[in-house]
Amino acid sequence: MHPLDYALFAAYLLALVGVGYYFYRRHRGGEDFFLAGRALGARHVGFSIAATDVGGGFSIGLAGLGFTMGLSASWLLFTGLLGAWLAAVWMIPKVKSREASQRFFTYPDLLRHRYGGRVAMVAAAISAIGYLGFTAAQLLAGAKLAANTLISPDFSTVEPMNLALWLIGGATILYTAFGGLKAVIYTDSVQWLILLLGLGALALPFALAEIGGLTALFVALPEGHGSLTQLAPATALNWLLTITPIWLVAMTLYQRIYACRDIRTAKRAWYLAGFLEYPLMAFSGVLLGMCARVLLPEADAESAVPIMIRDVLPLGLTGIVIAAYFSAIMSTADSCLMASSGNLLNDLLGIRDDSPRTVRLSMLFTLSLGLVAILLASKATSVLDAILMAYGLMVSGLVAPTLACLFWPRIQAGAAMAAMLVGCVTVTLLMLQWVSLPEPLQRWGLEPSVYGLALSLLTLGLAHRLSLFRRTDVVEVME
Repeated sequence: MHPLDYALFAAYLLALVGVGYYFYRRHRGGEDFFLAGRALGARHVGFSIAATDVGGGFSIGLAGLGFTMGLSASWLLFTGLLGAWLAAVWMIPKVKSREASQRFFTYPDLLRHRYGGRVAMVAAAISAIGYLGFTAAQLLAGAKLAANTLISPDFSTVEPMNLALWLIGGATILYTAFGGLKAVIYTDSVQWLILLLGLGALALPFALAEIGGLTALFVALPEGHGSLTQLAPATALNWLLTITPIWLVAMTLYQRIYACRDIRTAKRAWYLAGFLEYPLMAFSGVLLGMCARVLLPEADAESAVPIMIRDVLPLGLTGIVIAAYFSAIMSTADSCLMASSGNLLNDLLGIRDDSPRTVRLSMLFTLSLGLVAILLASKATSVLDAILMAYGLMVSGLVAPTLACLFWPRIQAGAAMAAMLVGCVTVTLLMLQWVSLPEPLQRWGLEPSVYGLALSLLTLGLAHRLSLFRRTDVVEVME
């Protein structure tokens, strides 16, 4: 890269840290730090949701899937459209109406209101761990991008991936810890626009021009890469059941529901976010991966697009497009880091007053968890695998009790707790390969999260039935 590209990228990072410091000087308390004063409009929230959900992991991961699968990989982000619109219709009215009277602060507060403190504490632990892993996945995506574009192997004696991880992770953690949710949401809006400009209006046209146009791209691709129907049923089911339900339990999304001024604003934000994910981002990311497959067929799937951007774009534009990718990475990493910090500070430690001390503690916890996320990222290899593992933990443990909380009023706290524990234990054992599935189930090709969610829902139903039987026995004895 040319020094001009480095200068543009450095200016971008400094601007982000400056935004964080600007909002840091204006924080009035913990509610302002974590919920932006509960007064945001639909446009900024909608852009922020899309930026957070797609992020660097899905930007890098989606391009990698486009490299290996072709156009059918775009269905990955259709789950975002589906999840966002279902949440807008069914979930937001119920959550926002309760939040208006109860002044919820976090996602576990919803479960606390219905089931009590013990269920909320377990949910907070699951959410905090899941989002810490998700933050690590985003930082890994940033490191892969930087190592293949910004950092030459001769740049220093430090291994490029590790150097990139600490540089990108450090900038993200600093502006998140300073700025809180308000800085996150406003920077996300700008970052999403930079991402669409960089990928759709710059990187993709130049890549297609290098290949010879869209027709030449589809001719040069392997057979089936130009089809939308080359998707295995097991893959479609894995995406549907692992990604779509996250819209019911994501702490990052609950923070934004609470931050919206009313139900109508929140629903408009969610509709906008779904459209931004599919088709806009879905096809831009996949087509870039397909271009990289033609230009760099021997490259690593998740590293091919960053290398292509470095080699194809002219002077000055490379820095802008690399900044666009980093904008996606940071827009997810910052929100996930805020969510994990909020779970730890507000739910597990019970600190949520509006004093300046709470703001300082929030910054300290955010910085500390960010450092842990960097260390976790240094041990991971695949961005998309890390994301799906984090999603799997939260979906398996939290979806069943949340559905019961919102839609099944007769479910008791004991059934909710049992469903959470069974789902989490199941998916953890399967993901860590401490337990193997029977051979017939392995042939189905389903992710551990599918089995975790299924057993969690089954446990919820069985525990509820057992509680009904116990209550019936008690009534008969009393009579």
